[in-house]
Formats: sequence, C-alpha cells, structure tokens
Amino acid sequence: MKAKRCRRERRKRLQRPRRINLFFALFAVSFLIIAGCGEGTTPSSMPAKKKDLSVGKKVEEAAKEAEIKEAVKREEETYTYNPIGKPDPFKSFIQFAPLRSSSRKTPLTPLERYEITQLKLVAVISAPEGNIGLVEDSAGKGYFLKKGTWIGKNEGKVKTILKDRVIIEEVFQDLLGQTKTNEIPLLLHQPEQEGGS
Repeated sequence: MKAKRCRRERRKRLQRPRRINLFFALFAVSFLIIAGCGEGTTPSSMPAKKKDLSVGKKVEEAAKEAEIKEAVKREEETYTYNPIGKPDPFKSFIQFAPLRSSSRKTPLTPLERYEITQLKLVAVISAPEGNIGLVEDSAGKGYFLKKGTWIGKNEGKVKTILKDRVIIEEVFQDLLGQTKTNEIPLLLHQPEQEGGS
C-alpha cells in the first residue's frame, strides 16, 4: 500500500509542473495572437524586452544603495577642512606688484612711464655735488638724472652715475617671495662718426 501511495504522490508532483507549463504555453500563444492582431506587426519586428530583475535582486540593490548613501553621508559629516597653515588655493602665488609700490605715495614722474630700454644716455655732466646724467626718450625729449632718481616702469632707482654709464637698481620679488635686486646699466650713447676722409 505504501508503495502505491508513493507512486500516486510522485505522479501528482510530476503532473503539476506539466499543468503549469501547459498554462504558460497557452498564455504565451494567446498573447502572441492578440499582439499580432493589434497593429498588423509581426512578432519578429517587436523590440526585445529587457529581462526584469527578480524582486529579491531589487531589494538587495536597494539595500546596497542605502548603505552607500549612508557611508557617503557619514564621510561628509566627519570631514571638515581646516585652513590653518595652508595657502589659499584661490590666491595667485605670483606677485605682480613691485616691492616698493606700497611704500610710495607720490605720483609717477615722466621717467617712470618709460621702460629703461626706451631711454638712451646721451651725456654725463661732472659736477662738484656729483655727476648728472642726461637721458633722451624716443621723441627726443631730455631728462636729467641724479643719484636716487626714480626711473622705469619697474620702479628702478639710479644707484650711481659714472663717466660712461648710469647704473639703475630694480628691486623685485621672485616666485619664492625672496627679495632680489637687478642692476641695469645705461651706456653712454656715442655719436655716429662720419666715415670718410
């Protein structure tokens, strides 16, 4: 008897999937017939549908996303920027202003509006108080130079006046913020001699 009962139960178990498979097959055929009658499109031209994820996978993905959002939120809450001892990232590290510009309050002289290379030394006058230089701009206008005269756009200052040259000193800051001096000589312009005898 037991053996017969086991056989019956086994048959019932095997028949259930067949019934379910038959049910799904009938459902699929009826769906294809209805879909084919609707707009006259053939089933082969219908776009393929993406496979839906099972509910379990969707729940797992939602849980992972929630964990990631919580981790990002915790990280945002724990990190704070401390600017003490750090350079300002939006401030230029190159100093464009000359070093002496903050100390000078007087307006620019005509000599300070020219580059040093635009001026030429045409004469040096020896005097008991010290030598005096005479420079000329490109228009032919002359200017006198004494020791300490401001000259050039980069706030140069006349350091010394010799018999054949004028030494101009410019003070500037390099990229590292160190103060440097640059000496520029203006040589005496020699008049052109006529070649011929």
